Amino acid sequence: MAIEESVSQNFRQDLVDGGIVIQTEDLWKTYEMGSERLHALRGVSIEIRKGEYVAIMGPSGSGKSTLMNLIGCLDSPSQGNYWLAGRLVSQLDDDELAYIRNREIGFVFQTFNLLARATALHNVELPMIYNGTPSEERVDRAKKALSQVDLSERMMHRPNELSGGQRQRVAIARALVNNPSILLADEPTGNLDSATGEEIMGLFARLHESGNTIILVTHEPDIASHAHRTIRLRDGKIERDERTR
Repeated sequence: MAIEESVSQNFRQDLVDGGIVIQTEDLWKTYEMGSERLHALRGVSIEIRKGEYVAIMGPSGSGKSTLMNLIGCLDSPSQGNYWLAGRLVSQLDDDELAYIRNREIGFVFQTFNLLARATALHNVELPMIYNGTPSEERVDRAKKALSQVDLSERMMHRPNELSGGQRQRVAIARALVNNPSILLADEPTGNLDSATGEEIMGLFARLHESGNTIILVTHEPDIASHAHRTIRLRDGKIERDERTR
């Protein structure tokens, strides 16, 4: 069976009909440290709807990075359930998970993760190379994604020819190029000065206004303040979940 067909199975129609793209139910993540057990997450249950702009906050060790890894299908929970776009993630195999990471979720990392010798255009093409998109279509979609982040005039430049903010824009274009249902950003301004960070947050605001679902993981209150909802974690549990606008 094709991956596209398989991934479309095992889903909850009620979540899809309700516009819920993420639902976690009593999510735990436990690490075995010799004779000790470290509970990074302790029964986290959240719902995030299509088009929401959510910041996940918490001090070091609160579980926010662990939750991000689970939401991004980069790790598996020790206990509990996670539905992504109505599909129960625990029922998906490695190929299906890889398909979801490529198609459903756009990742933006603090360290940009760009190929140093590749142009901005080629860096943005990469996710489509992995999923077999034809060359002409790849180039066209990569150019459109770079246009979305105001980098059309820099598409043939390599990362060392770009500023930090421009490199992050390339990373965001790469995350957007497959039209994912979720944009997941991990400390996206962590390596940028405050002025450039504000520019990047302005870009996220525009992406949200155009309909993107954005989940922002950060420890900085001023960055989290751009989101419309804040989920605060402490000791692996939800301490507070509030809408800010």
